[in-house]
Amino acid sequence: MTKIIFIEPKPPDLHVYARMRLPRLGTVLLSTILKKEGYNVMTYVEQCADLDLADALSADLVGISTITSTSKRSYEIAKVLRENGVTVFMGGPHVTYVPDEALEYCDYVLRGEADDNIVDFIKALESGTGFEEIQGLSYRKKNGEIFHNPKVPLCKDINTLPIPDFKLIKGFENEGGKAFTITPIMTSRGCPYDCSFCSVTSMFGQKYRFRSTELIIEELKLHKENGGKWVFFYDDNFIANRERTKELLTEMIKQDLTPNWTAQVRVEVAKDDELLDLFKRSNCHTVYIGLESVNPETLKLYNKKQTVADIEHCISRLHKYNVRIHGMFVFGSDTDTVDTIHKTVKFAKKNDLDSVQFLILTPLPGTRTYNDLDKEGRIISKDWSLYDAHHVVFEPKLMSYFELQNETFKATREFYSIPQILKRAARLDLFNCGLKAYGRGVAKTWIKKNQYFFDYTHAITTAGKTIELAAKKTAEDIKEKYSEIQLNSSSSAQPKTP
Repeated sequence: MTKIIFIEPKPPDLHVYARMRLPRLGTVLLSTILKKEGYNVMTYVEQCADLDLADALSADLVGISTITSTSKRSYEIAKVLRENGVTVFMGGPHVTYVPDEALEYCDYVLRGEADDNIVDFIKALESGTGFEEIQGLSYRKKNGEIFHNPKVPLCKDINTLPIPDFKLIKGFENEGGKAFTITPIMTSRGCPYDCSFCSVTSMFGQKYRFRSTELIIEELKLHKENGGKWVFFYDDNFIANRERTKELLTEMIKQDLTPNWTAQVRVEVAKDDELLDLFKRSNCHTVYIGLESVNPETLKLYNKKQTVADIEHCISRLHKYNVRIHGMFVFGSDTDTVDTIHKTVKFAKKNDLDSVQFLILTPLPGTRTYNDLDKEGRIISKDWSLYDAHHVVFEPKLMSYFELQNETFKATREFYSIPQILKRAARLDLFNCGLKAYGRGVAKTWIKKNQYFFDYTHAITTAGKTIELAAKKTAEDIKEKYSEIQLNSSSSAQPKTP
């Protein structure tokens, strides 16, 4: 293989953190592994730099990483590449659960974690043999039959994984600045909590796997040497083992490695004052917490293993230590009503959350929510580009389609309203004032751009039945770029013939 390219497609729509150009670690980790094996590798993260389709068409092999909401765009890219003789494989949570669908557009699917089998897969491609021995591989045999090799085991020792080489990302350094504003650093994988709407446990397991403090410190030193100022700890729960987190934060303080950092945590963070003090001293800027609901029945249905009292206590304790809170709520459970949404907005304002995401329950493949709703015939669209937690794609039980869609965005507008902005301005909290103004702008733009979907949910509510929804044009520019390449004879790379 003389040229391998990885692609992480951009999401189909705006969201409150659209400006935070943060790559997922999958493609850059695999790129780093292959580089160490001597391969010529480059990664395109579309949130950081535009995809050079001509460059991709000149590759020997292209790997595309996709989540559900980016799968439609991923398939369009894969289709164009494969039609022009480029071998394409795909990975990521979405195709792990629907490999047969993905194989309509690509040649191979690597299901699950690919850290331990990516090199063997490339060698099998080079030799043309040994595919049946690659665990987690799905592919078509010569007779056209789809074959799924046994599931790949989880990477047992994530300390064996290299520090990601972000310079392999195209456009990483752009005009002297970084292509993304915050650097992801992984300290663990896995999550034992198994929320009903989340695919993390089925993808990465229910048992935590930790990196050593020494390796994380080494990565933080490299980040500092490269001029980095912001870090996102790329864990599903940064405080999974509180003693281990304390050890890491203590060492960060000791070695003066205290960038502005953010992380995802659970409400249990509030149970440990020593930990919260270390958060403050080590320069924790914001924590992202899946609060999910203020409806006790919904929390049970989501299998959150937390109460509303736990949530209130957590917010209070974090505020005491001056840690900002980004609260994430999910509307649409079978126990949710319009009143649930109204109560949630009041709760968020009363408890002075710094920022929020009011999300719509989304049945992602690989989750119990998807399996249950699909079995009940309640999923109304499988246009995966709509599966971004901002569109209603299933039939709610205690609300209409339109009520769930409309009330969710009314809630967002209310939280990011002008009175809320002025409230922060009066406190001279300029950061939060700006954040709320930005959130207001994003919500306003999203609603305007997606007015057709509000009309659609209103129409199917009025009609009392599902009507066909025209697919969103989230991948049209791929077709346009390819047409430009075909028409431009001076293109640096011509499409390959099969």
